[in-house]
Amino acid sequence: MPKSGLTGTRIRERRLQLSLRQSALARTVGISATYLNLIEHNKRRIGGKLLLDLSRELGVDPTTLTEGAEAELLEALRDAATGHRNITAEMEHIEDMAGRYPGWAQLLATQQRQIVGLEQTTAALTDRLTHDPHLASSLHEVLSVVTAIRSTSAILAGTGDVDPEWQARFHRNMYEDSQRLAQSSQALVEYLDSTSQDEMDTGLTLPQEELETWLSERDFHIQELEGPDPLPASVLLQGEQGLLGSKAVQNMALDYIDLYAQDANAMPLSDFPGAMAEANFDPAVLASRFNCDLVQVFRRMAAMPTPKEGARIGLVQCDGSGTLTFRKSVDGFVLPRFGAACPLWPLYQALARPMSPIRQLVEQSGRSVSKFLTYAISQPTGPAGFDMPQVFRSTMLILPGDRVEIADEATCLPIGTSCRICPRSDCIARREPSILQDGF
Repeated sequence: MPKSGLTGTRIRERRLQLSLRQSALARTVGISATYLNLIEHNKRRIGGKLLLDLSRELGVDPTTLTEGAEAELLEALRDAATGHRNITAEMEHIEDMAGRYPGWAQLLATQQRQIVGLEQTTAALTDRLTHDPHLASSLHEVLSVVTAIRSTSAILAGTGDVDPEWQARFHRNMYEDSQRLAQSSQALVEYLDSTSQDEMDTGLTLPQEELETWLSERDFHIQELEGPDPLPASVLLQGEQGLLGSKAVQNMALDYIDLYAQDANAMPLSDFPGAMAEANFDPAVLASRFNCDLVQVFRRMAAMPTPKEGARIGLVQCDGSGTLTFRKSVDGFVLPRFGAACPLWPLYQALARPMSPIRQLVEQSGRSVSKFLTYAISQPTGPAGFDMPQVFRSTMLILPGDRVEIADEATCLPIGTSCRICPRSDCIARREPSILQDGF
C-alpha cells in the first residue's frame, strides 16, 4: 500500500492532463465513478492491482503516482508538528490535510522552514557575540564612548551657569570622546568588512573554523593518507594551501594530518569499517582489537567515510578550560561555535574523571529530539613533570541512534547546546538566562 495519501491527487491531476472523464477512467479499470472520486480526493487508499491498472491507463509508472514532490511537503509538516511539544497535532490526518488543503499545507511548511532558519541564525549570531573577542571588545568600546559623551552633554545641558574653564574642559572631553567614537566605529566596520562574503555567511572568524571547513569538504576523511603508500604530509599540505589561508591554519592542518596518518597506519581502512560493524561501534572493543587507546579509536571512527545510507559519526574535543578545540558535527546534535557548550555534556564530565571512560545516552533539547550514544574520556597532553602543571584534553564521540543498538534508554541524559539558546529553564547547570521563550 502506498505510503502517501496524496496518490489520489496525482491520479486526478494526470487524468485532467489527458482530458479523461472520471466515469470513463473508472469504467476502464472496473470501478464505479463514485469510488474513483473518493480515491482522487484522498478519502480512499489505493494499492495492488487497482494502482497498476490506473497507472497503465494514465500512461505513467506506478511510483509516479505514489511518490512525488509532496513527500518533502509531508516531511516539513511532520517536523512542524513534532517541534511543538505542548501542541498535539492529529498526525494520522496529515496526508489528508495536505491533499485537501495544499495551499495551507504549503504555507505551514514554508513557515516551518523560516522558523528553523531564524532559530539557526539567532543561535549563530548569539554564539558569535559571546565567543568572538574582537567583536565583543569593539562593541564594548563603542558603548563606553557613547556613555561618556552622553554624561558630559547631560552636565552641560542641565547646568545653567558653567565656569568657562570647566565648560572648555567639557567641550574638549566631548571632542576627544567623539574622535574615539569615530575611530572605534571605523575599526568595527573594517573588522566586519575584512572577511569575504562566504565568511560572513558562515561566520568564519577563527582558524579552527577555517580548518573545520576544509575538513568538512572532505567529510573529515583524507584518502591520500590511506593505504600502504600514503602521501607525505608536506606534499598534501602544499597542494591544499589555497584552501588553508593563514600560517596558523596550515600548522593546525599539519597536526591533524600527522595524527590522521598515525591512526590510519594503526587501524587500516581495509579492516577498520568491518571491525566497527562487528563491534557494534563499541570503541573499547576496537581499542582492544587494534591495540590503540580510546582517543585514537574515537578519531578513526569519526574519520570513516559516511555511508550513503546512514548518519555521520561526530567528534568534539575541549581543553581543560572547557573551550571546544575540535568539532565534527552530526545531524540533529547542535554544536556551538568554538567556545563553551552545555556543561552537562559527557565531554565535560570526563574532565572531572581523568582517564575514566564514560558511556552515556543523551537527548539534546530542540524541536527535533533525537537520542545519541556518546563516549568520552579525558587524557593528559604532553609529558608529565614535577615542576609542570598537568594539562588534560577531553574527547567525546557522538554516535547517532540509527548507527548502534541502544539499550537502557531509561538512563538517557537531557542536555542542551549552550545556556543562552537552551529552553530547559529548570537545568541545574544553567549559568545564564536563555534568550529563547518556552516554546518547545
